[in-house]
Amino acid sequence: MIDPISGDRLPVIETRFAFFTGKGGVGKTSLACASALRLAELGRRVLLVSTDPASNLDEVLETTLGTMPTTVTGVAGLSALNVDPEAAAAAYRERMVGPYRGVLPAAAISSMEEQFSGGCTVEIAAFDAFAELLAGNEITRAFDHVVFDTAPTGHTLRLLSLPSAWSDFLVANTTGTSCLGPLAGLEKNKDTYRAAVQALADEDLTTVVLVARPDLSALREAERTRCELADLGVRHLVLALNGVFQPASEDAVALAMASRQAQALQHMPERLAALRRSATGFLPRGMVGLGSLRAFLHPAAAPLVRAMPTLSVNVPGGLGAIVDDVEAAGHGLVMTMGKGGVGKTTVAAAMAVALASRGHRVVLSTTDPAAHVDWAIDEAVPGLSIARIDPAAEVQRYRDEVMAKTGAGLDAQGRAMLEEDLRSPCTEEIAVFRAFAQTVDQARDAFVVLDTAPTGHTILLMDSAEAYHREVSRTQGDAPQAVRSLLPRLRDPDYTWVLIVTLAEATPVHEAERLQADLRRAGIEPYAWVINQCLLASHTRDPVLLQRSHYEVPYIERVVRESARRCALIAWQCEAPVGARALAAWAGAEPDL
Repeated sequence: MIDPISGDRLPVIETRFAFFTGKGGVGKTSLACASALRLAELGRRVLLVSTDPASNLDEVLETTLGTMPTTVTGVAGLSALNVDPEAAAAAYRERMVGPYRGVLPAAAISSMEEQFSGGCTVEIAAFDAFAELLAGNEITRAFDHVVFDTAPTGHTLRLLSLPSAWSDFLVANTTGTSCLGPLAGLEKNKDTYRAAVQALADEDLTTVVLVARPDLSALREAERTRCELADLGVRHLVLALNGVFQPASEDAVALAMASRQAQALQHMPERLAALRRSATGFLPRGMVGLGSLRAFLHPAAAPLVRAMPTLSVNVPGGLGAIVDDVEAAGHGLVMTMGKGGVGKTTVAAAMAVALASRGHRVVLSTTDPAAHVDWAIDEAVPGLSIARIDPAAEVQRYRDEVMAKTGAGLDAQGRAMLEEDLRSPCTEEIAVFRAFAQTVDQARDAFVVLDTAPTGHTILLMDSAEAYHREVSRTQGDAPQAVRSLLPRLRDPDYTWVLIVTLAEATPVHEAERLQADLRRAGIEPYAWVINQCLLASHTRDPVLLQRSHYEVPYIERVVRESARRCALIAWQCEAPVGARALAAWAGAEPDL
């Protein structure tokens, strides 16, 4: 069913709050910005908020944003802000520690600052800012609608589950302390958290827009999100299909794209298909910039480009050369990184299959809670094992080990305090990080290919090494060797190969550049960039897809000339690269440019 009010373009937003969520790369930011602009053009006062650590609202809206509402240049009624997790954490730490400066000894202040320096403080501080907006503070009272451009699904679900998780933890905790240090700061915000929970579940107040592209993985992810949101009591959901393609020719690539989408929609989960939905067509030039957003809202006929584009740079095709270099080392870690939706999972699976097919022992795993590497491989491959870092299993394993080791020497009250501490949501971050380090450790005598989480989460995971050391020392007294060796291994170019995966589009390329800068600050040098799903390399002649090919050219040239030390180009494939044979061929395919 296409939304009868907005036609086939955007979901209807009638509630005060709207969340746009979904698998990385499905177009949440584009649709959130277009919806907010549409509401503003209807005369509404709209606040657009990003809770994504890797937000690119500034770029899309062509306005420099901060943590307070900023009027979007040239758009009456529209303001926007970014929830900055690091800034929120700094403010939170000072709010907790500041009142005691000059009152307590310097050693006590130092200890408090240490307690509030972990990654979990960043998470709860960011949630503080989010919950205040959702609960209705002075900032949001001036607006008719608050539209949230949320992070990729795994992070979003974590964010949305925090109200219940922290509420339960605060009720159960009787010691006044946790891995966040004194709970006073959290106690003060219980009313805000309660209001946030109520707002999320109020169908008259909140709409959650599940954004998905018409492909199997995105629709599966949307269904998983629908189920988990329902468990949280959030049931006012609508489905926004983005990038629906209608072929304008008999071109093989165009027909294959349309056929693949049709098959995915035909197999859409029943309850997801029953949701009210909208459908946004395939946009050959994207929606970055206010001009592009307005052109989408008010389309006008434009002449189609018929000439084939040309590149002024040489780009190697396929992953064959990269596989050769990695194989020569005999063992090591390969990590695929980049913005959600660029094809990290497929590239990781292809690298793993290629190495295994050459007779090597390979482990293919993921640190992304929303990833499904096993979907890409439909048959057993000799030498290849597939794993997943399961947060629930890792948390239980971590709790059991801590209770057995540290709890054994405690009295009943001490064990009760330790059990309460381990019920904190922060425990998941510690447990998952340890599993990540143990997975990396396997690359000492084999190949480990890690399909990593979206950019912001990946960097936070790496940066949490010191926080992990402090937490383990507090609860267990020591850190495993795998954890102590992790950062040196990630920085060792003979042990680790980082492949930055991107698309030939504005936002994925810009985000990949930011990722590379972050990695370099951490002492990690990316080995190569992979430009994935390139329509230019497919040689399509479809008029609409040909426009997208022209759009890709400057981004390919930018990557080759300015960003990547080495680069590989992967053409959009008429046959989906699913299954061991297809992945092996895909890894070595060389488009003729």
